[in-house]
Amino acid sequence: MAKEKERYGFWTKYKRFAGNEILLYLIMIIGIILGIIIFS
Repeated sequence: MAKEKERYGFWTKYKRFAGNEILLYLIMIIGIILGIIIFS
């Protein structure tokens, strides 16, 4: 439960600084994962 609280706090702080950047990073991560699956 301690880890969940740390994670929640991290994301709430992060969202205050950048909301759109999170979406960009998620798209990048998904793209990388899909690329690895396709090429492997």
